[in-house]
Parts: sequence; C-alpha cells; structure tokens
Amino acid sequence: MKNITVIGGGTMGNGIAHVFAQYGYNVVLVDVAAAALDKAMATIGANLDRQVKKGLLTEEQKTATLGRLQPQTSLQEGVAGADLVVEAATENTELKLKIFRDMDQFAPAAAILATNTSSISITKIASATRRPEQVIGMHFMNPVPVMKLVEVIRGYATSDAVCQRVMDLSRKLDKVPVEVNDYPGFVANRILMPMINEAIYTLYEGVSGVEEIDTVMKLGMAHPMGPLQLADFIGLDVCLSILRVLQDGFGQPKYAPCPLLVNMVMAGKLGAKSGEGFYVYTPGSKELVVAKRRET
Repeated sequence: MKNITVIGGGTMGNGIAHVFAQYGYNVVLVDVAAAALDKAMATIGANLDRQVKKGLLTEEQKTATLGRLQPQTSLQEGVAGADLVVEAATENTELKLKIFRDMDQFAPAAAILATNTSSISITKIASATRRPEQVIGMHFMNPVPVMKLVEVIRGYATSDAVCQRVMDLSRKLDKVPVEVNDYPGFVANRILMPMINEAIYTLYEGVSGVEEIDTVMKLGMAHPMGPLQLADFIGLDVCLSILRVLQDGFGQPKYAPCPLLVNMVMAGKLGAKSGEGFYVYTPGSKELVVAKRRET
C-alpha cells in the first residue's frame, strides 16, 4: 500500500492522516468543508512543529511529511487512486453508511475500506458495500500520533488476507494492533464507557465531586487521567453515542447512559471541544477548573 485516503478532517482524521504521511505514505485528506481542511492542515503543522521541538523529527522530515499530504473536498476524486481508505467521520451510523456507499462506488475495486468507528458494527457498515470482505475497523486512539494502540476489528465477512494486511500496516506505523471481533463497543469502549458512565453516576448521586472522583482514579488506580476529564477529552456527545450503541446492542440496563450525561449533551456541554463539560477549558490555559452545574 502506498496511497491512503482519510475521510474526515476532524481530530481523529487529521491525526490519522498525520501518521500515515509521517511514515512515508501519500495521503489524501478529504472533507466536504474547505474550512475544516484548512484547520486540519494547520493542526497537523502545529503537531509536527511540536515533534520537531521534542527532537522526534527533523525539519526535513516535517517538510517531507507535509509534502505527502493533499487536502481534497471531493470524495470521488479523493478515493480514486486509494489502496486504503480510512473513514473518520462523525460517529453517526447513517452518515457512515452513506460514506461507505460512496467509497464503494468510487474507490478502486482492490481498495480496502476501513472505518475508525469506536463502536458501530463493522458488519453493518460493510453491508452498505459490494465488498464486505474488504471492509474492516481500524480504531485509532486519540491523540493518534502519540497513542500506540489500534483496535483492528473484523466484520462477519472480513477476509483473513485483509485483516493480516491491516495488522501489518499498523505495525509499519509503529503502532500495536490488536485483533478483536465485531461486537458492540469492541474491547476498548465496552470496558471504558461503563467506567466513565459509572463515574458520572457517582457525581450525579452526590457521592463525591468532580475533582475528588478523578483524583481517586488517578492516585488510587494509577490512571493518567480521571474518568470525568477523559470523558471531556473524548467528547460527552461521543460518550453518549457509544453508550447508546452498547445499550441497543446488548439490551442490558447497565449500559443505560446517566441522566446527567444526557442533560449535559442536550445543553451543549460537550467537554473540551465546546469549552465546557465537567471542567471549563480556556484557550491557552492548562489549568483545570471545575464547571459549575445545577443540582439535578
């Protein structure tokens, strides 16, 4: 594989594009919004500058990486020469199904179609295509240039050859791929999201405060980040979406999202990306300030 197309210029999409380009692949980054592409390219540039400052890359490597990136607003043109397409759009089932129908129509017949979904069924996504054996999950972790794990998720029809190629490719990116099967939440979010949800319930029921809950998990369980801060980092809307996938997929009440989480998402308090979740986020400040909230 030499030519990679990434669909979606958001946090995950620009991170995935960054890593592929850094490791020598030609990358087309597709987003329907030109402004989103401009922001994505600026983010990649800033992250490369950070790597240079830390001595992880040279200026020459940074320049070469940027030279391998091509922004594109047309999906049809963006996937036309791809060996692998990685979809990293919003965690919305209908949107992903539409994108995969389009990818299947316009990408070369031999191209592998991957999704970075964190919870949606690979088998369901593959059903929107005429090549289900070539559809697979590549669930990168955020921030992509830093985190080593890639969950490689096999759909019901994913071939052994495609799975092996994606596992090998992940290793070439200096990642650690872990093969998992296609069940709601896969491994990472099936374990992580109930923990985050329980932390939100612990706050909701008045057991303790935001900082206290996070401190217990950081100092008592050696977590680098508390679950409420992590939820803010992921995006509370994303957490809610994944919990609903788990609840629908397993039909068990233990996956029901906490009412506080539902209310916060409805109120637009989505975490770091909206400026407020369980904490308040001020541009340029690393200080964590607990957000004020109404008693519920």
